[in-house]
This record gives sequence, structure tokens and C-alpha cells, in this order.
Amino acid sequence: MTDPEVDKARQSSAIPLDDPGRKLALVHPDDPKMRFVSVVGDTYAILLTGEDTGGRYCLIDMHVPPGGGPPPHRHDFEEMFTLLEGEIELTFRGQTRKAGAGFTVNIPANAPHGFKNQSSAPARLLCMCTPPGLEEFFLAVGIPVASRTAPAPDSNEEQRAAFLKKAKELAPKYRIELLGP
Repeated sequence: MTDPEVDKARQSSAIPLDDPGRKLALVHPDDPKMRFVSVVGDTYAILLTGEDTGGRYCLIDMHVPPGGGPPPHRHDFEEMFTLLEGEIELTFRGQTRKAGAGFTVNIPANAPHGFKNQSSAPARLLCMCTPPGLEEFFLAVGIPVASRTAPAPDSNEEQRAAFLKKAKELAPKYRIELLGP
């Protein structure tokens, strides 16, 4: 097509033309080339970044051991996760509910929330955020680990305090507000 024909096709189409610069992403959460990070005792496999999705969303495979889960927080992006395995106790705007394998949870932007694995078995969540950015925060504050289910490295009180200080300093850059300890 000539340039005027391309312009006419764009104007008459209900959706934009295909962007051949974008590539198919085919990932597996146990691929050793994947980026795995430990954050607050959990282990996250960064499956797709905003860069991978043209800035539309990110996808994170979360391994949450017993007692794990993020403290109360909020952010200005939508967060959705599906529990693939296990159970969590979710606190949303001060109300607590349980969700187990098969449940999908959508957290509206800006809403205070957090969750904890109160069970004796690990939980596995597939988390999508739109727009992306949470994955970049995790990569900035997390500690690299070897696999999707690798345990968090041991840390002492001083290291945990340094992590919390770094997370609080970086959170605003990623549109996140930490609300609890």
C-alpha cells in the first residue's frame, strides 16, 4: 500500500494496524533465564514486563510461603491475581476475606490492601498489573534468587531495616505507598 492507502486503512479500521515491531512473548515460570526476586520473604518470577507488553501490563508469578505476603499498601494501578495454589487472607479497605485456589481477585487502583498466607502450605498467585510498574519496583528492591520457589535469603534485623528504608524511598517513584511496617 502507498502511504495515502495506509492512512485511509487506519482511519477506516476500528482497531489500529498490527505493530510488527512487537514480538510474541512465550515464557515459562521455571525457565532459569527468568528473573526471580525475593521481596518480603516471597519469591516472584517476573514473567512479562511493561517493556514486553508495549506498556500495557506486567505479569508476575508469586510464590508466597506460609506467613508470607506484602504488608498493607496501595498504588495507582489496577492489580488482579488468580490463586493457582493454596490460600491467602486478603485485607481490602480494612475488611478481611479468605481466597483459595481458583479465586480471582481484582484490587482497584488506590485502594488500601495487603494479604498474608495464614496456611501451612505455600500459595501461588499469578498477578497482573495495568499499567505496569510493579515488576520494576520488585526488581529494584528485591534480592535475586535462583528459582521461582527459592526461599528468601536469611536476613538480620539490620538488613531488614535497610530493605524497608530502600522500599519506602523508592515506592513513590513506582506509584506505590507503603502503609504498614
